[in-house]
Amino acid sequence: MYMALKKTKTRLLLSLVLLGIFIFGVFLVNKDIPLEQLKVKYTNSSSKFMSLHGMQVHYRDEGKGTPIVLLHGTGSSLHTWDAWTNELSKKYRVIRMDLPGFGLTGPNSQGEYSINTYTNFVKDFIYELQIDNFYLVGNSLGGNIAWNFTSAYPTKIKKLILIDASGYPGRKETPWVFKLARTPVINSIVRYVTPKTIVRKNLEQVYFDDSKVTSILIERYYELTLREDNRQAFIDRAKTSFINNTDKLKNIQTKTLVLWGNEDYWIPKTHAYSFVNDMPNAELFIINNVGHVPMEENPDESLKPLLRFLQKD
Repeated sequence: MYMALKKTKTRLLLSLVLLGIFIFGVFLVNKDIPLEQLKVKYTNSSSKFMSLHGMQVHYRDEGKGTPIVLLHGTGSSLHTWDAWTNELSKKYRVIRMDLPGFGLTGPNSQGEYSINTYTNFVKDFIYELQIDNFYLVGNSLGGNIAWNFTSAYPTKIKKLILIDASGYPGRKETPWVFKLARTPVINSIVRYVTPKTIVRKNLEQVYFDDSKVTSILIERYYELTLREDNRQAFIDRAKTSFINNTDKLKNIQTKTLVLWGNEDYWIPKTHAYSFVNDMPNAELFIINNVGHVPMEENPDESLKPLLRFLQKD
């Protein structure tokens, strides 16, 4: 009698566990979105794919004139530059790509996300396009890559533009989305359970004006986050050890514009002044009422100082 009751309890417990797993799988797990499905929505006639470093790199090459290469930040994609590209491509050749780990390009084939790896990626990407000299623009992570690239290959860069760039230690607080990605067990859950509210909350931190965080914007970031293996790439990138390379900045002679959102929550404005103080030929422009991605949150106002800077001798 006792053994029969024990077996019944065991079966009941097992049934409850299986039911929990079923509910978890059906209602909570956010499945990866196949690349081919995302291509239908997030490519256009300008989209191309380059075979590079074991990846199919999504990029766009638009307009004619002096080349401008645009590098986006963590969790973003080449779409963050849409509004700028519409204007810049009237006078310049605008080149932008989904960096490894993000957008339609997806994860680095070796799972490597150091700044040095990204710098080598940009070098080889530019080589494939046979571009000798160009303007280089980078936001956040893209800015970090941009100034490290300029340090390594100064003769290739006509002018450098850093938009809320990373690279200095000493953030006031690590953004919560990075904390999730770095925390054992929790990051394993986030790999499979990624509610759209996480993306919305993250964008509301990145933007200053929450009214600009539209459903269309949330949908784009969310769906590209769910691109096959992008969530694991984000976790791997977040766990990559930070290396302070800012001693290189004093040797960069390239004319540089440091463009910064006054209300940047992710990277404090003090870092903008650090760039200007450490770089011999840097100038600063602060944009009010804008957060971490000025080119996306307020493309009209953020484009004005860029155009003035490009037109200077």
